[in-house]
Amino acid sequence: PLAFTRSPGCMFITDLKNDNVRSLGGVPQVHCISQDPLHFSIVSAEAAQKIKALETLIGTDPGERGVAHLQRQGELLGACLALSHAGAVLITTGFPTHFTHEPPEENDGPPGALAIAAMLQALGKQVAIVTDQRAMDLNKKIIEEAVQLGILKKPIPLLSYQRESADSALMFLCEDGNPGRPRFDHLVAIERAGMAADGNYYNARKVNIKHLVDPIDELFLAAQTIPGITTTGVGDGGNELGMGKVKNAVKKHIKNGDVIACDVEADFTVVAGVSNWGGYAIACALHVLRRCETHDRYLRRALGPPRAPSQGLWLPALPAVTKEEKLLKTLVQLGVRSGKTASLEMEVDGLPFYNIHSLMIEKLL
Repeated sequence: PLAFTRSPGCMFITDLKNDNVRSLGGVPQVHCISQDPLHFSIVSAEAAQKIKALETLIGTDPGERGVAHLQRQGELLGACLALSHAGAVLITTGFPTHFTHEPPEENDGPPGALAIAAMLQALGKQVAIVTDQRAMDLNKKIIEEAVQLGILKKPIPLLSYQRESADSALMFLCEDGNPGRPRFDHLVAIERAGMAADGNYYNARKVNIKHLVDPIDELFLAAQTIPGITTTGVGDGGNELGMGKVKNAVKKHIKNGDVIACDVEADFTVVAGVSNWGGYAIACALHVLRRCETHDRYLRRALGPPRAPSQGLWLPALPAVTKEEKLLKTLVQLGVRSGKTASLEMEVDGLPFYNIHSLMIEKLL
């Protein structure tokens, strides 16, 4: 488990002799990805630059909601480095904004969640999804369709969380409720209704939808107290789980922000013009990291030969326009509506799939 290095001669002691030393693609960068326990990761400057470019791309705001004010640079890289080190990841999504329809869910969120899950699966990590009890059947159908469409290699376990006692969240996240034995290393919320300061859940129009939302926020609050669990929130309006980290900016710059702002923080907050784009960017960034020799060497603690780049596994897991189009059609058939307009058209957040979402996917790829 240990490797040693020393300056000034830059000798490096490891398990394989290598006199044929060459640069691993640019200068390595060191990034802190966790304070408790203290954990740093290493990545080449070149890979970090690519991920920064992905972050800039998803920051465009075609809905003109003011998301630029919520963005913090480097959050995408931090989140993806932490995910790269994780062994088991729990993802949550679901925003029941259309409370007068059945199902009330909007179609921003699930595609992004599945894009992240697909890449994590390809990287050999354990993935599960947690969602509202009332939406279990809907999510089961979405996951089954995603397997049929070739988005997922295999089905993902689907969980629900209910608060039954003060330590429900701890019991859910850790084996026998023991904080020393967490079941997950990383929690990801993408376009998931987030709790406001008054304990309610609001859509963008200030309507309280608490009766439709299970208290999955408690898992993120509990994770703050459990060493070794990192959290990421992906959102586009400030009322999503994890956006508590930028709540002051939400209150100041987002319409109805003083009421709807989510109060629950995540370690990393990825802000995008549309949340699905954040999911696509995370999938692409994980791919960039896996292809970065500097990061790969660090992941394997400089032991053994470099892993042969089995791109055949990872490339098919990336989002693609054809896959995302089929998934959106499936969501429309299941009655899952566009966020802004509640229409059952090929659109997300009121923006047409073709030439807005399709173009974003192509740019990210």
